[in-house]
Amino acid sequence: MKRASIWSAGIIILAGSIAAFVYRGNGAEEDDSLAAVTVETGHIIEKALAVGTIEPENEVEVKSKISGVVNVIYMQPGTYVNQGDPLIEVRPEPTPLELAEAKRNLELSQTELDNLKRELDRAQHLQERNLVSDHDYESLLQRYNDARIREQMNQERLQLLESGRIEIGSTLIESVIKAPISGYILEKMVNIGDPVVPLTSYQAGTPLMTIASMEQLLFKGTVDEIDVGKLEEGMPVEIKIGALPGSTITGELSTISLKATKEENTTVFPVEITITDAGGTMLRAGFSANADIIINRKEDILVIPERIVTFRDGKSYIEVPGSEQGERIEIEVELGLSDAITVEVVSGLDLGDQVLEKPLRTLSSN
Repeated sequence: MKRASIWSAGIIILAGSIAAFVYRGNGAEEDDSLAAVTVETGHIIEKALAVGTIEPENEVEVKSKISGVVNVIYMQPGTYVNQGDPLIEVRPEPTPLELAEAKRNLELSQTELDNLKRELDRAQHLQERNLVSDHDYESLLQRYNDARIREQMNQERLQLLESGRIEIGSTLIESVIKAPISGYILEKMVNIGDPVVPLTSYQAGTPLMTIASMEQLLFKGTVDEIDVGKLEEGMPVEIKIGALPGSTITGELSTISLKATKEENTTVFPVEITITDAGGTMLRAGFSANADIIINRKEDILVIPERIVTFRDGKSYIEVPGSEQGERIEIEVELGLSDAITVEVVSGLDLGDQVLEKPLRTLSSN
């Protein structure tokens, strides 16, 4: 008797489970057939993404015009300097050969100058007696003046090699490198004792520091080739910086490169964006950022989710409820601007209309 009761209870539970499963299945199908969204008003922004960094508009690399080693560093990165402030002192460190050559050249030029001075004195006495022509006397005078200039140059070169400081006329030439512009020191590339190669017409020279005015900043980045055809200079931009969550910086698209570049097998175009409003945030050179370039913006328009639209033969279709229960009627609509999630309805629907979701597709096994 007890065993029969257990079997009866099991049959009742199984039957209830089957009934609940059938009920849920029928309800899901009915809900799916009636699932709909409402046409409402909204806004759509079409934008292109640029990926890049924040950089100063004018960044200057400081170099030395004399060779030697770094002797003193007056300023450190992060310091604001005015134009003309001392940055680095370079101690001249000529090789023994350079120093010997400079001394020898000075001795030779002094000997030449002394000889020409004696010749010039004799020629002057002879000219007073009309024994030397004016042409010969003037030629000798020119040679003497040239020799005096060479002697002065050799003397200045030796002084510069030995002391690193010399004044020529009203111009002071020294081994202290000064700030070429006013701004912040962004980077220091040398330490005390490092050798310094001078900047000349034949060599780039050793970079010592970089200075930039942080008043005018740029976003420099790249845009995918798919979007570049839609861009125009002057478009508004919203910049988001990963290191400053919640802060949005505005700017304006200022430059679009005419030549593409390759990045990881992708064709991109470099762009520059002038930052017009930093939103009160402290921007630093080198910040990674994403920029949304606003191509088009529409407010207070009829919108629906793009997922419920069927595109076929160049036309757009949606489904609306029919008069009968579960009936689906397909109608054509004209669409406008899209951001790939929401799409504008130009015609075919009115505010408050119900549009059906696409029916769920299930996989069946044979």
